[in-house]
Amino acid sequence: MKMKNFGENKVEKLRSSMILRSRMKLWMIRAITMVLLWTCFLQLMTLGEMWGSRLLKGWPSCFSHSNLPLAVESSSFPDKVILPPKRIYRNNGYLMVSCNGGLNQMRAAICDMVTIARYLNVTLIVPELDKTSFWNDPSEFQDIFDVDHFITSLRDEVRILKELPPRVKKRVESGMFYSLQPISWSDISYYLDQILPLVQKHKVVQLNKTDARLANNGLPLEIQKLRCHVNFNALRFTSQIEELGRRVVGILREKGPFLVLHLRYEMDMLAFSGCTHGCNIEEEEELTRMRYAYPWWKEKVIDSEMRRKDGLCPLTPEETALVLSALGIDRNVQIYIAAGEIYGGERRMATLASSFPNLVRKETLLEPSDLKFFENHSSQMAALDYLVSLESDIFIPTYDGNMAKVVEGHRRFLGFKKTISLDRKLLVGLVDQYNNGSISWDEFSSIVKEVHTNRMGSPKKRNAIPDRPKEEDYFYANPHECLQLLDEPLRIT
Repeated sequence: MKMKNFGENKVEKLRSSMILRSRMKLWMIRAITMVLLWTCFLQLMTLGEMWGSRLLKGWPSCFSHSNLPLAVESSSFPDKVILPPKRIYRNNGYLMVSCNGGLNQMRAAICDMVTIARYLNVTLIVPELDKTSFWNDPSEFQDIFDVDHFITSLRDEVRILKELPPRVKKRVESGMFYSLQPISWSDISYYLDQILPLVQKHKVVQLNKTDARLANNGLPLEIQKLRCHVNFNALRFTSQIEELGRRVVGILREKGPFLVLHLRYEMDMLAFSGCTHGCNIEEEEELTRMRYAYPWWKEKVIDSEMRRKDGLCPLTPEETALVLSALGIDRNVQIYIAAGEIYGGERRMATLASSFPNLVRKETLLEPSDLKFFENHSSQMAALDYLVSLESDIFIPTYDGNMAKVVEGHRRFLGFKKTISLDRKLLVGLVDQYNNGSISWDEFSSIVKEVHTNRMGSPKKRNAIPDRPKEEDYFYANPHECLQLLDEPLRIT
């Protein structure tokens, strides 16, 4: 019995040993196979990068001057996966920013805040967008912009986080941070001398108003170029917005050239500016009530006609129809209206529609289902208009607001695409003279064309006015430090 048990135990041990060896052998085979596969993968990646860079050589990037349509630029080629090296620096603290205003006011502010964070050697938290202004848009940064691209494309300049680290976040939640409104139109020395010490002391500083907080002029070249890099490369819209933009441009291109008219004649614009020319008594009263209802609109008593004569009002749809005709715009051209709801509706649009019958909007080109995700999200709607405006053959704004200025600058960067900046002060006087019979149509048209010959987005330097930054040319409308001037040799970027 003992011998039998001894034999069985020996067999059992032998069997266990064989199973263990088999398992070890199988594990070794798997490990070697994984090593071989991983080695092959790395070799293929290296070849892919080498050949990919050759294939993509000369292909327009976000930071190149290309006139290709949006639909062509976005091809089947994948984006390069090689990231810029991280910039290593001693972190002085954390900068939180709360943007204010509409989409393009916030866009310019984000460019400035990234630049400021870079030169303060701080960590920037992804900016918070305005949710409390007139538009009441709940969109977060990542709902409009590609946040991952934003962070990675700037990693060689500044460290950007989606949110504060947990330990720092707890300090902020308990009120341990410093908040302020920086001084408007400041140069970089203000931030180095005044803001940096606050960051070093409190570790977290929040800038709670960000529009026009960095000067247009008098800044080092590398600062101006970084502002451009953020604007033209790092701030990319989400894939959903860009895809819809490509669809709109594709629909328009199928029928030929198109003009984008930024017809800034929405209710909020008229109430804010106090411009009521062409409105009836009931509309004037409604606009006045609205102006008084919003405390952050400081100016309440406004002389509408005086403001109009000074060129400070948006052109009305009726005035716009006359001006476009006087400029010689083909009445059959497609005109895409980049705007919200026009105040006065079809009644105010009748003259323009009669003069130019091919008026279209995103709402008429797309199905309601295409836009349902954009409802009550005015900034996302504005992003769609922005993309279409960039791709148009001609861009004409009827008021020099933030969108008009930022789009003009972006179109300059894309190769000085035609943008007609209307001289409203002169135009309203000419319109009145034509309407009262003081000048003929031929005289009116001739003067309009002559005046705007040099107002079509051609290369020029910004006009700087010391101590009056609001009156000088806006940096983002003409970032000439970043532009390829036509008489310069080609720069490789």
